[in-house]
Amino acid sequence: MKTLTKALLSTAVAACLSAAAFAAEPIKIGVSGPFTGGSSSMGVSMRDGVRLAAEEINKAGGVLGRPIQLVERDDEAKNERGVQIAQELINREKVVATVGFINTGVSLASQRFYQEAKIPVMNNVATGTIVTRQFPNDPDNYVFRNACPDNIQSPMIVEEAVTRRGFKKVAILADSTNYGQLGRADLEKALAAKGVKPVAEEKFNVGDVDMTPQLLKAKQAGAEVILTYGIGPELAQIANGMTKLGWKVPMIGSWTLSMANFIDNAGPGGEGARMPQTF
Repeated sequence: MKTLTKALLSTAVAACLSAAAFAAEPIKIGVSGPFTGGSSSMGVSMRDGVRLAAEEINKAGGVLGRPIQLVERDDEAKNERGVQIAQELINREKVVATVGFINTGVSLASQRFYQEAKIPVMNNVATGTIVTRQFPNDPDNYVFRNACPDNIQSPMIVEEAVTRRGFKKVAILADSTNYGQLGRADLEKALAAKGVKPVAEEKFNVGDVDMTPQLLKAKQAGAEVILTYGIGPELAQIANGMTKLGWKVPMIGSWTLSMANFIDNAGPGGEGARMPQTF
């Protein structure tokens, strides 16, 4: 009898230990964003916020008794890198969800893998209007976002420039990424609703350091204001370019004008820049 009791107790203890080990199995959540490069100020801030949230949740006992384990990857703001990471997180790491995607282009290239796998992905920025509308024919949507999309930001930018400040001669300077070009299209729609057609529309590339050609065309067209859609470092070059030309008109653009890499590098040409902020 004693032997049977010991055997039963041993079995029960083993079962409890096994159940405890199973219950403590971590919940893997992917974190994908640009932790290096021109978009890194956004990516690092996002990553640090996710780390803080995971730490607080784990200190409180985790989720259903299971700790959260973050699987972080640097997408370098590159579309192809984002695709590689998405496949790795889904197929190898077996994440149950991913947070990240700062850049619209990376999001549009990568999130289809999450949609196909029916794994939720939360875009932290990626404000391109189409981002959460990429799969309209699917019965269920697994793509989410907690940032203000460009089709809301663009009318706010135009409202500031045209209605509040009375500018009629508007130039648009947008970068060549999906973010910049989709934002430019949203600006055009918002301007058309006000009966305004841009006097100049110029494109620049990520990494450009001289905006003189684009600014000269805007100046020669008589632009009274520059509307921008791009990432911070290049926007700073627009401000610096105006200073170089001795030409000063207001800059009004998307929220990226509030990024540290614009504010820190724009110099006096960046003073007075305005942008929407949403919370």
